[in-house]
Amino acid sequence: MRKRLAEARLRQLSQQFPVVLILGARQVGKTTLVRAAFPKAAYCDLEDPALRHLFTEEPAFQLERRDNALGLILDEVQSVPSVFAALRGFIDRDRKRNGRFLLLGSAHPSLIRQVSESLAGRVGILDLDPFTVSEVAGKSPRRALHDLWVRGGFPDAFAGNFREWWEAYLRTYVERDLSQLGVGADPILLRRLLLMLAHCQGGLLNLSQLGQSLGVSYHTVDRYVNVLEQTFLVRRLLPYHRNVGKRLVKATKVYLRDTGLLHHLLNLSTLAELENHPVRGASWETFVTEDVIRREKLASPQSLFFFWRTAAGAEIDLVIERGSQRFGFEIKAGSGEKMVYAHKLADALADVGASHGWVLDQSAGVTPLLPNVECRGFANACDWLPETPSVPTRRVKKR
Repeated sequence: MRKRLAEARLRQLSQQFPVVLILGARQVGKTTLVRAAFPKAAYCDLEDPALRHLFTEEPAFQLERRDNALGLILDEVQSVPSVFAALRGFIDRDRKRNGRFLLLGSAHPSLIRQVSESLAGRVGILDLDPFTVSEVAGKSPRRALHDLWVRGGFPDAFAGNFREWWEAYLRTYVERDLSQLGVGADPILLRRLLLMLAHCQGGLLNLSQLGQSLGVSYHTVDRYVNVLEQTFLVRRLLPYHRNVGKRLVKATKVYLRDTGLLHHLLNLSTLAELENHPVRGASWETFVTEDVIRREKLASPQSLFFFWRTAAGAEIDLVIERGSQRFGFEIKAGSGEKMVYAHKLADALADVGASHGWVLDQSAGVTPLLPNVECRGFANACDWLPETPSVPTRRVKKR
C-alpha cells in the first residue's frame, strides 16, 4: 500500500473538526486512505443494502450504537441523506470531541447541499485526488513519472491494464453513477463529448461550438460538463485577472484531469505511441498541472489556480495565487529552447504580478535561466513547491 500525501492533511482536519468529509472520484482510494490512517475506527459501508436500510430508518439510533471512541467511518455517505440531520444533533451534544466521524463520498449535488445545510462549522473537507509522482516514485522517479503519465493516477489503473480499467469505469459511470446523480445522460452523447474534450485538451472551452458538433443545445453541453467537473473527471481553469470581478466572464481552459482517461479515449496505450501523437504537449501540460495543483492544495489549502493568456498569444500555463504571492509556470513536453521560454515567461510574470516563474520540462536537474526564472526537470520537482518568502521582522527602536 502506498503512502498518500493527503494522510497528514486528513489527520490535521480530524484534530480540528468533529466531522471530516473526504470527497473524490470513485476508486480514487478514499476507503484505503481513511482505514490506513484510522485502523481502529469502526467502519460502515452505506452502499450495503442491509446497512443502508438500517441507517435510513433509524439514523440517530445507528449512530449512537456505533459511536466509537476511535472514530466511525461512514463510506458512500451520499447513499443515506437522512444521516446528516442526525449527525448534527449527535455532534452538538459534545462539540469538544473532534475526529468522531469520517464521511466518505463521491461528488453528489445533494451531498454538498446536505453538508452545507446540516454540518456548517462542524465539518472539514478534504478532496482526495489520484496519485502524484512523489507517491509512486520510489527509487526510479523518471520511470515512475512516465508510467504515471501514460496510465494516470487512479490506483487500479496505475497498477494494471489502464485501458481495460478505464473502459469498465466509464460503463459503470454512465450506467449507474449518473443515474444516482439524477442526470439522464445519453451514453453515446456523453462518450462523444468526452472524446471531443480529449481532442481539445487544454484548449479554451467553447460550449456553443461543442453543442453544434454534438447536435444539442449550449445548455445541454454546459450541464454535462458541470457533471463531469463535479465528479472529478474534468477541470475548468479560470483565466487570471487582477480585477477579480472579471475572472468569471472570460473563457476557461478545459481538460480531462486524469491522463489515463485522456489516453484511453485517444486509443494510446504506450509511451512510444504518446510521444508520436499530436496530444503529447497538451497531455504533458495536464499531467504536470494536475500534479502541482494536487500537492499545492494539500500544502496550502487556500491557494487558487489560474492560467493567463492575451489575445496576442502570450501565456502562462499555470498561475498559483498563494495569499498575496503569485507564481507562474510554463510547462513544456520537450527540453529545448529554454531561453526562449524563459524570456516569454519573464515578460508575462510582470503582467500577473508574479515574483518568480519556472519552466517545468523533461530535462534533468535545475538550471537558473534569468534572475526570476528557473528551469526544473519535473523528475527533480515531483516533491517540490515554491517557497513563500518570509517577511522580515521589523525592529522597533527603543526610545
